[in-house]
Amino acid sequence: QVQLAESGGGLVQAGGSLRLSCAASGLTFSSCAMGWFRQAPGKEREFVGAISRSGIMTGYADSVKGRFTISRDDAKNMVYLQMNSLKPEDTAIYHCAAGSRSYYTGSNSGSYDYWGQGTQVTVSS
Repeated sequence: QVQLAESGGGLVQAGGSLRLSCAASGLTFSSCAMGWFRQAPGKEREFVGAISRSGIMTGYADSVKGRFTISRDDAKNMVYLQMNSLKPEDTAIYHCAAGSRSYYTGSNSGSYDYWGQGTQVTVSS
């Protein structure tokens, strides 16, 4: 059974930092492209960042570019999202996702096969 478990969310002041983690099990992690998405109350789910198998390729939403960094550790079956210079508009539930069909899946949520339950990030002004 595939499981993706996010952690690291919380309450932080604007300008602060958080590091989200996603632990994967039940799949061949090194064969999966990984991504982070977020959903704020009353809004559609949106793409945040993605990383390819092997970690060579990364991509980000324009809204987080230069502030967020995605990384992976295949030895630990983990993917991370380092979030710096947080803004109130970053408040959302953050989900990690795994895609087994492509080297790099990017922002196409329909191409991800597995999703985690999410972790809440709240940024106060």
